[in-house]
Amino acid sequence: MGRWICCLCSRVADWLILLLALARSSNPSAAATASPSAPHVRPSYSFGRTFLGLDKCNACIGTSICKKFFKEEIRFDTWLSSHLKLPPSYLLSYLGNYTDDTQSWRMVDITRLTTKYQHDRADQRICTSLLKTKTCSLEQALRRTHRFQKWLRAKRLTPDLVQGLSSPMLRCPSQRLLDRIVRRYAEVPDAGSIYMDHLTEQDKLRLLYTLSVNSHPILLQIFPDVEGWPFPRYLGSCGRLVVSASTRPLSDFFRAGPEVAADLALQLLTVLRSMGNNDLNYFFYFTRVDVGTFGVFSNGHLFIRDASTLGIIDKEEGSQPMDGQQEYKDIFSCLTVDCQSAFVSCNSIREKQSLVLVCQELLPKLLKGKFLPSVQEKIDSFLQHCVEGLTDDQDVNEAMAKLAHLLKPLQSCDSRFAYRYPDCKYSDKY
Repeated sequence: MGRWICCLCSRVADWLILLLALARSSNPSAAATASPSAPHVRPSYSFGRTFLGLDKCNACIGTSICKKFFKEEIRFDTWLSSHLKLPPSYLLSYLGNYTDDTQSWRMVDITRLTTKYQHDRADQRICTSLLKTKTCSLEQALRRTHRFQKWLRAKRLTPDLVQGLSSPMLRCPSQRLLDRIVRRYAEVPDAGSIYMDHLTEQDKLRLLYTLSVNSHPILLQIFPDVEGWPFPRYLGSCGRLVVSASTRPLSDFFRAGPEVAADLALQLLTVLRSMGNNDLNYFFYFTRVDVGTFGVFSNGHLFIRDASTLGIIDKEEGSQPMDGQQEYKDIFSCLTVDCQSAFVSCNSIREKQSLVLVCQELLPKLLKGKFLPSVQEKIDSFLQHCVEGLTDDQDVNEAMAKLAHLLKPLQSCDSRFAYRYPDCKYSDKY
């Protein structure tokens, strides 16, 4: 009997050891706790405040999306791995992935307001010009300026507060446009008022800094894509990085087939037309255009990818006269441009300006040598006339309609153009 009990105890002990081993294998963290020699380490990005630009705040854009960076819900690679190190900090933009539920991911663009080199130069300029030192607290230096002290006392963002800033968007400001900036500023939780009572001192400095360096993120906020404006969706910012919906640059399509080229050219004309004629009576114009200005979403829809060179004239209110704007300059005027740069007069902006720039820089690269000789000859003739600046008395809408008339029959209706398919099968609009 005693021998049988010993045998039973031995078997029970064996079963207990087996159960313990199974429990450990199903719970890696417990196994790691029990075995210090084999810890379970979860690889992750080692985010630094310097990379994001958080060490520069509040001379930065904002912090609305920082949590997603630190929770790895935004990743800097295209294959969703967290094993990779952070990309080089000197790049102007990065391709990333974004998730709200850790299950489905979508591509995003992560961009800086300007190059790291320009940022560093501007930071040094702030310290040397305001405090006579090589390094300093940017926030403390900028807080001392006459302009920012005026911002602190102001209840409303008025034209004199943005006078002399280099952003094209603010060269001809109306009160209606400035009210829209404050009311729709997305880096504060309780926007909605035209008065700045809901903005803290830190919020005001971030808004002023962003407007001074690059107005692109502000334009995405105040003219959102969900209301039909041709800009990618603004998702948030962290330090000096902006996160928005991803688009491929138009330059990726310069070698595309004739149907795609015709479709993108027609979309370009549609965007230009909406810039001059829209429900809010704002006239948008480009001061410069390059191959990265426009982008294309995965569904084939074309948007303005880089809004930093967009100016705005309020056709309803007009621009507010600002005496002495040509002479007014301070540190905020010189963060990204030479302080000696001359302002362009609001009266010198012509309605045809954006179309001429697009004809010079983009349409030839997109449309050259794509079509049958009879059609190509007419397109080339129009582009040559457009590149030369059109005639002073020629209506811009009439010119765009002429090119659209040539391109419209070249459009195709199939799944490559998901933004208008299958609607194009049943609508005369396409």
